[in-house]
Amino acid sequence: MNGNETFDQLAKFTRETALLESISYNLEWDERTYMPTGGRAYRADQVTYLAGMTHRRRTDPQMGDWIAELQQSELASDRHSDAGATIHRIGRDFERACKLPQDLVEALSRATVVGQQRWEDARKADDFAAFLPALEEIIRLKIESAERLADGGNLYDALLDEYEEDARSEQLTEVFRDLRSELVPLVAAIRDSKTQPNTDLLRRNFPVDAQRAFCKQAAEAVGFDFTRGRLDETSHPFCTSLGPSDCRILTRYDAHWFPGALYGTLHEAGHGIYDQGLRGDQFGLPPGTYVSLGIHESQSRMWENMVGRSLPFCQHFYGELQRTFPEALSDFDVNAFHFAVNTVEPSLIRVEADEVTYNLHIIIRFELEQALISGDLKPKDLPDAWNQKYQEYLGITPPNNADGVLQDVHWSAGLLGYFPTYTLGNLIAAQLFDAAGEALGDLDAMFGKGEFTPLRSWLNENIHRHGRVYSPNELVQRATGKPITSQPLVGYLKQKFGALYNL
Repeated sequence: MNGNETFDQLAKFTRETALLESISYNLEWDERTYMPTGGRAYRADQVTYLAGMTHRRRTDPQMGDWIAELQQSELASDRHSDAGATIHRIGRDFERACKLPQDLVEALSRATVVGQQRWEDARKADDFAAFLPALEEIIRLKIESAERLADGGNLYDALLDEYEEDARSEQLTEVFRDLRSELVPLVAAIRDSKTQPNTDLLRRNFPVDAQRAFCKQAAEAVGFDFTRGRLDETSHPFCTSLGPSDCRILTRYDAHWFPGALYGTLHEAGHGIYDQGLRGDQFGLPPGTYVSLGIHESQSRMWENMVGRSLPFCQHFYGELQRTFPEALSDFDVNAFHFAVNTVEPSLIRVEADEVTYNLHIIIRFELEQALISGDLKPKDLPDAWNQKYQEYLGITPPNNADGVLQDVHWSAGLLGYFPTYTLGNLIAAQLFDAAGEALGDLDAMFGKGEFTPLRSWLNENIHRHGRVYSPNELVQRATGKPITSQPLVGYLKQKFGALYNL
């Protein structure tokens, strides 16, 4: 068999594995949206069975033979070609998958399905003790996975690498320390400013049906394609793609807190625009797969904050907002609304945190995760540790576990090592936004006229269409001419909030 024939065999096999995996994603989406609670136990059986099938394919010895042959072929000589990237990335994934036995993969799959079910019930009941046994099992299995993946190295890095290739906790700790040193005094200066927004207007009555309609309109305006996706509701917003033309985004609504739904929708639409911008003809292969969660998060945070919370965006949509919610907004102008949706105030809920304090939420979770994986922190002690860090970093203490340690779905889904990608996403978003502005001109003027296509097209050309052809660091370097750095984000935050709060 020549190299091209072997490559075709590998690609076909990998696409079929992606097809199987997409069925599992469909089941998970269904569970988080419309599935009756009585179906939970059997759904865990279904997802576990599919996880086992997928893992057998990912570790099939035939794949190892194909990869070994192709790595010596001319096709692999250029790692940044579609074929070369496919061979290199699939080889990397195969090596990682082979370190995990099938029984461990299946056990973790079942534990996370059950864990998410227990978490949802526990959060509603504010009952951490009811969730604790499921969490303990997930942590135990994640530590076992990390031990097998790390080959004697740092356990947390082994988990982090699943979401952000080549990221290391030591480097992140340094970046987060530098960020914290910039953010804490900025938060203090904002707190002490005599100029403060009126956020009461955001707590007025915003009928949920009207929110649904407006959120869909906003997502469509920035570029989410509803012929290849849909918007639904869930307890914790997320985005998932079930195929090259089937992207699902989900948000949640509160009749007396409008920003949660609007900016949750824009955030998930940003994820969806990335997925919809990947090359459909490469779906299931590395060139048609997102490169990392840090890059993915950069897209969602950019559309949510740098676009959605900008004054020009608010100006463009404010007339429609007032027509949609006349009772709530008729007596406030756009500047008051813009200031209100950009209020900076230490808060309990990460997904609704402002841009300045948001990364402090991530630092807390990053530190707690490392302690859980190292064994320095036991799952039963999480609520106290969580509350202590919130008091230390944000000056507030959660009144209950539902708005504290139980607020995020990630640990119940086994996603340890995921949280740091949120801050990486903020760093990358600011850097890409600066580069896009340099390339395209006055973005604010475009947003004010409702012109979002130029930014979306620039991102598609420089980020989306490359898939995993480049590593995250290589992709940012190519798009911006610089390695990932914190300075654009710090500069953006100081300029924006300095102006708003008259600092």
